[in-house]
Amino acid sequence: MIEVAGLTKFYGPTPAIQNLNFHARPGEIVGFLGPNGAGKTTTMRILTGFMPPTSGTARVAGYDLVDQSLEVRRRVGYLPETVPLYPEMSVSEYLAFMGSLRRVPDLDDRIDEVLEQVDLSERAESFVGNLSKGLRQRLGLAQALLHKPEVLILDEPTIGLDPAQIIEVRRIIQELGRERTVLLSTHILSEAQQVCDRVLIINHGTIVAEDTPGNLQSQLAGAERLTVLTSSSNSELMRLLQGVPGVSSVRPGGREGEVELATAPGRDVRPIVARRVVEAGLDLLELRSAGISLEQIFLQLTREENDSKAGG
Repeated sequence: MIEVAGLTKFYGPTPAIQNLNFHARPGEIVGFLGPNGAGKTTTMRILTGFMPPTSGTARVAGYDLVDQSLEVRRRVGYLPETVPLYPEMSVSEYLAFMGSLRRVPDLDDRIDEVLEQVDLSERAESFVGNLSKGLRQRLGLAQALLHKPEVLILDEPTIGLDPAQIIEVRRIIQELGRERTVLLSTHILSEAQQVCDRVLIINHGTIVAEDTPGNLQSQLAGAERLTVLTSSSNSELMRLLQGVPGVSSVRPGGREGEVELATAPGRDVRPIVARRVVEAGLDLLELRSAGISLEQIFLQLTREENDSKAGG
């Protein structure tokens, strides 16, 4: 469990994060989504005890971040953006070293368990320096799991990986999220949409939106976008559908006879659109809804905040 209230960090006179308020529950993967420099890494370093906040409070696994920092560190597993590995060690030697620092009981058995968890058992005797980027990320996850943490904090865990490696690391994260609280930072929008139960969007050090990916889509978009394809011309179809109640805009699509509709919030206009097309004697070839993507949400939210700051 993570509970954050009013968390603020200044570097000199410059604010890195300001008045952050959020929570993450056990068994939940929360995505911390924002552009580079938005404040994601600063927040994670504070939550892992790496640095203190300027003001505000945070409780991690039930312990106060400032007053009970050592208890917090015992219960947090952290995968930084750049994993601190020792290339001259073997995989098992590295985990034995990290486990000894954390005083993990029954260390040999625990190493075997985490290697199996991250699918690295067959590489236990390989030198760290000979591992691919994807395998090093898995090893970083293994060291973060050694002490059975209640909270797992992952900073850009798939950065620099190829598509196959990204899929594998995401699968592991989803499995880990069933048993513990996971806070996952990323600037990859599709990653947050696929992996996370809930998303926090941060920009310029402040949270500008928080909800499930699906709810963010419906709340911000308000409605759907519809693609309509018929046997008519674009111009004819646009004239036909411009007067449909609930349609806020009509624009031509990428194919002849195709238009894209934006609808008013809370209105499902598909039955009306279909009926109007058929009654006009046209062949309805396709009627497809397409909700706004998380990428569009992110761009709209950050653009609105930038515009408001510029205007203020």
